[in-house]
Amino acid sequence: MSSDGPKDPKDPKDPPKPEMPDPDEIRKTLESMFGKLGGGKFTMPGMDPSSFSSEPDEEPEPESSPIEEKILDFNYLPRDIKAHLDRYVIRQDEAKKALAIAVCDHYNHVKALKAHDEDSERLELQKQNVIVVGPTGVGKTYLVKHIAELIGVPFVKADATKFSETGYVGGDVDDLVRELVSKANGDVSLAEYGIIYIDEIDKLAAKGGMIGRDVSGRGVQTTLLKLMEETEVPLRNPGDMRGQMMAMMDMQKGKKEKDSINTRHILFIVSGAFSGLEKIVRKRSSSSQIGFSADVAQPPMDKELFQQVTTQDFIDFGFEAEFIGRLPVRVVCEHLEADDLEAILKYSEGSLLRQYEKEFEAYGIDIKFKNDGIKRIAELAAGEMTGARGLMTAGERVLRDFKYELPGTSVAELVVNQDLIDNREDHLSKYRELGKELVVEKARQEVNTFISEFKAKHGVVITLDDDAVSLLVKTAGDQARSVLQVARQLFRDYQFGLKLIQKNTGQAAFVLTEKAVKDPDQFLSELVVRSYKEE
Repeated sequence: MSSDGPKDPKDPKDPPKPEMPDPDEIRKTLESMFGKLGGGKFTMPGMDPSSFSSEPDEEPEPESSPIEEKILDFNYLPRDIKAHLDRYVIRQDEAKKALAIAVCDHYNHVKALKAHDEDSERLELQKQNVIVVGPTGVGKTYLVKHIAELIGVPFVKADATKFSETGYVGGDVDDLVRELVSKANGDVSLAEYGIIYIDEIDKLAAKGGMIGRDVSGRGVQTTLLKLMEETEVPLRNPGDMRGQMMAMMDMQKGKKEKDSINTRHILFIVSGAFSGLEKIVRKRSSSSQIGFSADVAQPPMDKELFQQVTTQDFIDFGFEAEFIGRLPVRVVCEHLEADDLEAILKYSEGSLLRQYEKEFEAYGIDIKFKNDGIKRIAELAAGEMTGARGLMTAGERVLRDFKYELPGTSVAELVVNQDLIDNREDHLSKYRELGKELVVEKARQEVNTFISEFKAKHGVVITLDDDAVSLLVKTAGDQARSVLQVARQLFRDYQFGLKLIQKNTGQAAFVLTEKAVKDPDQFLSELVVRSYKEE
């Protein structure tokens, strides 16, 4: 029988009504979750009383940052920058001049643009982005790195091969701009005047006959176009969940910091070996020749060919016309010969010889390079065909065994000349023998010190024969201790037995043999027993 009266709210047959969640509990849960990602407090609109405030946030008055003042004070001359580069990079004079001029023009343009920002008529100046052509190991990265250090702006280097279009496997080119902010310790204003250097740009050239979309070639070229001109890049990667959460928390906290970085004043420098570009230039150059002269004409040298490169040659190589057009400054680095590598070893402030001197110094060895030795290393490096990188390859091949054999011996000096390089095994054998001789000599000095100490303390004269010294050297090496320390330990109580023998026999001096080092107690006991028989 049913009843039409009101239902009892406590009737167990009725389903329980869901309780409304407590806003404070929701806030605490979210705050805990976001706090683990590195954020602070999290507030939700409608839950924080301060969110109902009708008073607008006060906008801080803009202040010119120190880097903007420094850029506006930029007063380097091209010859100043080249003189700085001469300290680190040998040869490449034309490349240094071109880079120095491009960098000066770029930052002078920045000064002019900053000065005209308040004018009603906007000043238009084309960016001096640079493309550097040259074989590996000729100093392309070194040039750009030291320019950035001189000017005092952040510098980011990356290989073009690790990037792809957004949405495909690979890095996002926008991350290069974000990395500038990291290099500038979070200072967005400083990052907006930095230098981005992309190596191996020739690997982005589109391959002929490719079917479908080339995500690591033309696609990246297209993506780089907007960066090299002027665009706004979000400081938080849209695909980075953690970054987006941090951005949301910053917004909840009411932070008014910039959320993007402008690429208007960022200088882009790209480089590559461009292997095969010379064939395109050679083909174009020879096609203009007709008749018999075309058969006898010799093609120009590669470095001369690179100086004849045109925009169309880059397009034929596989670059988009719009992309190569964003790189108006063309810089050529020449192949390094043996004489150039020798000059790098002798005169560059970053010479590999300074590195080897430090490495051997850590083992207590003074390494000295003679002129003929430096010349020979440079010749070996030139044979590697990898530019200045071949110096490390040749140097390690020459010095590896010496770096292994000599540390731990008493060899204090290593002289590197041509004969040592060409006859390494003979010199290694000599240094091994010399090391043994020096070890024994040093051990004899420590033994003499022990003998003098023993006589001064106890009034007893002792000596050690050569076999005893040799065994002391071996024992000290096994225990990783000095000969003097081992002698003091082995013969620490010998004065009592030797003085007893002196009393019995009147013997004035004692010779300790190899047996004394092997078993000091047994050796001394036999001497004492013999002294009583002699008495």
